[in-house]
Amino acid sequence: MAAGEALDSGRRDRAAQQLEFASAIYPDHPEVLRMHSGLLSLRNLHSDAIKTMQRAIRQRPQDALYHNTMGTLLGAAGDYELATKALQHACDLQPSMAFAWYNLGVMLTRCVRNDEAISALQRAVSLAPDHWNARALLADMLRTHGRIEEAESEYRSLLRERPTTGTAWWGLADLRTTRFKAEDIQQMQVAAQDPHASIDDLIAIRFALAKALEDSSRYADSLAVLADANAMARSRQEWDASAFSHSVAVINAAFSPPPASADAAIGQEVIFVTSLPRSGSTLVEQILASHSSVEGAGELPDLPLVLNEESRRRDMPFPQWVSAMQPADWERLGRRYLERTARWRKHRPVFTDKLLNNWMYIGAIRAMLPSARIIVCRRDPLETCFSCYRQHLANNEYTRTFDDLASFWQDFDRNVHDAIGTHSSHVFDHQYEILLADPEAQVRRLLDFCDLPFEPDCVNFHETKREVRSPSATQVRQPLHDTSRAMRYGALLDPLRSALDMPLWQ
Repeated sequence: MAAGEALDSGRRDRAAQQLEFASAIYPDHPEVLRMHSGLLSLRNLHSDAIKTMQRAIRQRPQDALYHNTMGTLLGAAGDYELATKALQHACDLQPSMAFAWYNLGVMLTRCVRNDEAISALQRAVSLAPDHWNARALLADMLRTHGRIEEAESEYRSLLRERPTTGTAWWGLADLRTTRFKAEDIQQMQVAAQDPHASIDDLIAIRFALAKALEDSSRYADSLAVLADANAMARSRQEWDASAFSHSVAVINAAFSPPPASADAAIGQEVIFVTSLPRSGSTLVEQILASHSSVEGAGELPDLPLVLNEESRRRDMPFPQWVSAMQPADWERLGRRYLERTARWRKHRPVFTDKLLNNWMYIGAIRAMLPSARIIVCRRDPLETCFSCYRQHLANNEYTRTFDDLASFWQDFDRNVHDAIGTHSSHVFDHQYEILLADPEAQVRRLLDFCDLPFEPDCVNFHETKREVRSPSATQVRQPLHDTSRAMRYGALLDPLRSALDMPLWQ
């Protein structure tokens, strides 16, 4: 129980200390194993966490709580499909478990299965009307559908009942149509010190408070609150920048030179949109989805899941098996991807896949789907990294420090530069600043690259009615405008400039 409380509050060291005593006496006890799997997950040892949880489930195969835990572990590892199956099984075993329905709703949103997600979240709220995070996520879904006023009303209702609901404060901040009032700032400052608030609430409140302080031109105060929020998040789960850089280099080496690929015609149905967060990828997808031939599918998990399937089939991690692949193998994977994404082509012949980190898999995309188009969205590195730092991004732990952000940016920049050089006819280097300077000309370039005829609706993208599940959902429903912020902070961002090897503020 003590270890569980420590894990819930994000105190990994305390949890490890408590588990050490229990593990020494009862190393195979299923509850000890369950707690230990959570600790391993927080340390980013996802494979070990899942294997440990499997040992626990073998002892308690009908325990809904154990399948719920497995679902959260799989979700943390990025395997949203298996996570969804595990959580659905937990709900089937114990239909009254509200938090399992909530977790299922979360995973379904990550799979872009929004209608199913809403049903699961509504079930969670019906079982537990005081499940604040479920209610906040339902409000997020209202925003996804463009129902901004209703979303704001629901967030405000939540906060009247429970002022420490961090997801509601952040939801208001992320609407971007709301300027917080002085009393809002005061309420957030009080809530941020509430000893009964969870660490998740405290982190989210601080990100929202930082946005409110920025809107009030209190830039130094905003930056201090952001540093606090990111430090709290980092205390729960650290990022190993050197290990990530190594993994990117290993993937690049596996596809250099490019392997013999699948049939050249495969993949013409898909446009991949990749980038770092906060680089204009949602804007590009909105432009393309305004075309009569394109369905904007959002951030689909299917590509990495197909690669994971092959890793399990070969019992070998990606990319170790790349050298053994033949053209027929790549074609099999390409067709598997198209099979998984078929629902996005029911109404329009082409769809977008906007999972941001697919930039790491450009070599695999070219081998699996040779006719696919890949758009790499880039923005000024200072603006990009600072926007990531000030955004409450789940499962993006590289955003917590300037050094980690700079390292991640440099890995991205180096990788896509090589990809553009190697696959110039199928990789488009889209610059956000060029779009701002001459919108119609850049839209025409994008459409030409995608072999799509020009349609005026693509320039008037903000008038397109569709679901947008990203932090930029509100922005892309507005006419194009400059969203840069770094200039406001001046020399306060010199540490980030230094990390990026950029000139200091003058």
